[in-house]
Amino acid sequence: MAAPLDDMFSLCVDAGKTVSSVEVRFIDNLKVLYCSSECRQAAADQYHRVLCLGPSQEDPDHPINKLKDAWRSMHYPPETSSIMLMARMVAVVKQAKDKARWQKLFSHFCSRTANEEEEIAHKLLGEQFRGQLALLQSLFSAALYDDHLNRWFLPEGFRSLFALVGTNGQGIGTSSLSQWVHACDALELPAQQREHLDSFIDQLYKDIEKETGDFLNCEGSGLYLLQSSCNHSCVPNAEASFPENNFLLHLCALSDINPGEEICISYLDCCQRDRSRHSRHKILRENYLFACACVKCEAQADELDVTSEEEEEEEGEAEGETEGDEMEEEMTDV
Repeated sequence: MAAPLDDMFSLCVDAGKTVSSVEVRFIDNLKVLYCSSECRQAAADQYHRVLCLGPSQEDPDHPINKLKDAWRSMHYPPETSSIMLMARMVAVVKQAKDKARWQKLFSHFCSRTANEEEEIAHKLLGEQFRGQLALLQSLFSAALYDDHLNRWFLPEGFRSLFALVGTNGQGIGTSSLSQWVHACDALELPAQQREHLDSFIDQLYKDIEKETGDFLNCEGSGLYLLQSSCNHSCVPNAEASFPENNFLLHLCALSDINPGEEICISYLDCCQRDRSRHSRHKILRENYLFACACVKCEAQADELDVTSEEEEEEEGEAEGETEGDEMEEEMTDV
C-alpha cells in the first residue's frame, strides 16, 4: 500500500470524493475538504499556502483560475488534474525549507529525450490544441513563477514537466462503477451466466465511454514513486488499485512472485490487454513511446500487423461477402 510520495503528495479533482467519514475540516471557510485535521495540517505545511486563492476563489481573473480554465477548455474534467498536479509540484518546492530535496525527488521519475517530451506534450494536448503549449506556459509562469525553479518556466523546462506528469501520473480511480465491476468479477457463476454478464459489462463501458471519454474511473491524478518504477507487461503479475476509496494506492500481486522476479503492472486496461499484439503496441507506442517485449508479445510476434479494429472490419467484410455469395447462389438456383 502506498500514498503518493510517502503520504506527502497527491491530487484529486473533486476532494469530496476522496473524503472518508472520519472527519471533514475546512480551511479558512474556503470549503476545502480534508479527511482529518492531520491531513489538513500536512496540506497547509506542504503546498496549500502557495495555491490558496483566499477571497479570490471565484475570481476568473486570478492567475491560477485562468490557468485552470485554459486547461479545462482542452480536456474532460478529470484530466484537469494534470495541470494542477504540475502546479502542486511547484507549490511543494516553493514552500519547502529543503528545496533541493524535493527537486531531487522529482528527478527520480522517468525522464524523456527532448523529442519524446514534445511528443508526449502534444499527445496530452491533442491535435486540436497543439499550438496552445506556449499559452499554458505563459499562464503557468504568471501564476507560479519561482526563481528556484526557473528552468520549469522556460519552454523546454515546462515541456519536460508536462512530459513527467504525462508519463508518470497515475490516475486515481475510486468510482462506484469500478467497485461494482470488481464485485461482479468475484461472483461464482455458471459459464453461460458469466459470459452474459461480461458481455453486458463490456457494452456498458462502451456506451458510457461515448459520453465520458477515457476518464470514467479517473477522479484525480497523483505521483507515486514506487509504482512509477514498475515496468509494463501485457501479462502483469501485479496491479494497482484504490480499494479504500481514497488516494492510497494498493499494489497487489496477481500471481506468485518469486524472490528477484520483476514486479510488472499493465499500462493497459483489461479490454485493451485482450486485443491483438499490434493493437496493444499501437496504444503503448502512442501513449508511452515504447514497444513491449513481454512474454505475451514475444509469443505473438508472428501475428499479422493489424489492429483489432482492422480485424473486426475484415471479419465484417468477410461476412458481407459470404451473405452476398449465398444470395447469388440462391438466385442462380431460381
